[in-house]
Amino acid sequence: MKKEDVTTPMLIEHIIEGIRNKKGKQIVSIDLSKVPEAPVEAMIIAEGGSTTQVNAIVDEIDDYVRTQTHIHPFAIDGKKNGEWVAMDYGTVFVHIMTRMMRNFYDIENLWNDGTTTEYPDE
Repeated sequence: MKKEDVTTPMLIEHIIEGIRNKKGKQIVSIDLSKVPEAPVEAMIIAEGGSTTQVNAIVDEIDDYVRTQTHIHPFAIDGKKNGEWVAMDYGTVFVHIMTRMMRNFYDIENLWNDGTTTEYPDE
């Protein structure tokens, strides 16, 4: 597959699969395509049980998406402390967080004008 052929919904599917590969929990995607002030078409939020797992999830997303689509994130920030790591895929932002950080910042609520989809834990 050429990266030019990858749509945002396909990218989201691959990101979620990468999260699931490392047992990420509480996966949510927020469709922001109809929100004019949104910086991206979608956000994906998930959590890891520890900073080590957060970083493992981020590494798996990076590897899995690259293998499947040849797409690299434009930036990855937060790996040093591992409590909240953000990945920028251009049309999709990915936030992998510890439960404490996720509860504290509640970013799902900040973007509640988007359409939220919850993915059951496996």
